[in-house]
Amino acid sequence: MNLLFLGGTKFLGRHLVENALQAGHRPTLFHRGVTGAALFPDVEHIHGDRDGGLGALGGRSFDAVIDTSGYLPRLVGEAASRLAGAAERYVFVSTISVYRDFRESGMSEIAPVGTLPDRSVETVDGDTYGPLKALCEVAAERAMPGRVLILRPGLIVGPNDPTNRFTYWTTRLARGGRFLAPLPRERPVQFIDARDLAAWTVRMTEAGTTGVFNVTGPAALLTMEGFLALACDAVGNDARPVWVDEAFLIAEKVDPWMELPLWLPGEAWRGLCEVSVRRALEAGLVLRDPAETVRDTCAWARSLGEALPGEAGLDPEREAALLRAWETRGG
Repeated sequence: MNLLFLGGTKFLGRHLVENALQAGHRPTLFHRGVTGAALFPDVEHIHGDRDGGLGALGGRSFDAVIDTSGYLPRLVGEAASRLAGAAERYVFVSTISVYRDFRESGMSEIAPVGTLPDRSVETVDGDTYGPLKALCEVAAERAMPGRVLILRPGLIVGPNDPTNRFTYWTTRLARGGRFLAPLPRERPVQFIDARDLAAWTVRMTEAGTTGVFNVTGPAALLTMEGFLALACDAVGNDARPVWVDEAFLIAEKVDPWMELPLWLPGEAWRGLCEVSVRRALEAGLVLRDPAETVRDTCAWARSLGEALPGEAGLDPEREAALLRAWETRGG
């Protein structure tokens, strides 16, 4: 297959291109040349900004477009419209953050999505990210009706992760000792290895599949306690959790999800890590053992030395201070 990647040189995009090459496909990468420009030297790269620069793709034809870099409905709509006559299908990487109410557990693909009072907004932040992605889905489908595959992944993790959100836990547990762990222990966690998402996406593209799929893992319920236990085993360390309640973390102004990854307080966000992936599993999604993801992510992080990307996670001094404060309270 002749595949056009809008992106393709950062994290998920890298894994997608690698899988496409392994499957014998012909990728073309359209990107700005800012991140990973030296990757895939034997693949055609077309440098340009998708905002006004898609003319560089004129006269080309593709079996499918895989869009990993669409955040604004205007730009996704323009790309899909311009390529509607040049490509058979459009694969759009969206997010499970599109849903309107995360107090509901087990949400399927038909759950209501978030909306924006002003659809012209193009500022991407914590409030607009999900609804903008939902509008991107609409824009793609409007331009190429019946020819769009929409993927809604959860937290994407693994080697080459630029955020440190998942990597934090692998490197922190590898250091050993007592570590801060957020209660409740039974809170579900979900994530998907970028390599699993990429492999399945390529297979779905090959099959010409369309429609909407939640894509995250693992296949069975995994709690925060279960995740931390398997992660400790995976890195081969005797790290010991100190379970701290949400009220303390909130009082200490710990930033949910970013400063303490996988932690979202209260019930308002419970559903974000408890969506249904039954449809994707029935469509052949294969998820590796989370312990393998932990081991591989930790090994990748170690290979970088001190150059770990991303701002997520507690720095050691901050964590130590929080543990002291918790113990002072008699926690």
